[in-house]
Amino acid sequence: MTDRVATCRCGQLQARCTGDPVRVSVCHCLACQQRSGSAFAVQARWPDERFELTGTFCEWSRVGDSGGQAIYRFCPDCGSTVAYVNDGMPGVTAVPVGAFADPDFPSPKFSVYEERRHRWVAIVGDDVEHTD
Repeated sequence: MTDRVATCRCGQLQARCTGDPVRVSVCHCLACQQRSGSAFAVQARWPDERFELTGTFCEWSRVGDSGGQAIYRFCPDCGSTVAYVNDGMPGVTAVPVGAFADPDFPSPKFSVYEERRHRWVAIVGDDVEHTD
């Protein structure tokens, strides 16, 4: 079974994920744009029993556009978000794909909040589900 390790920029906070993610998605919501500092965010999710977070982290929570709460776990030293959970997907933890620093990471299969997508962004693939 594959182990993947995601880290913050300074390396003190690490997420170890075992096996394949159960979901890889792109989110175009404004909160994800702000969190990632980009036009969209890409995240992968693992069942909590195949996820382990080590190191020191801080938490910050917010209520999302869907009305559910999300709790973000980030490094207190460099500020990188390494994991988060939300009410909409209980029992799984999301990890920003960029934290893996792996250009061969599996591609996303879901693209959500596309009504907020920057018009120059195109998420392509015959097997990608698109939702507003």
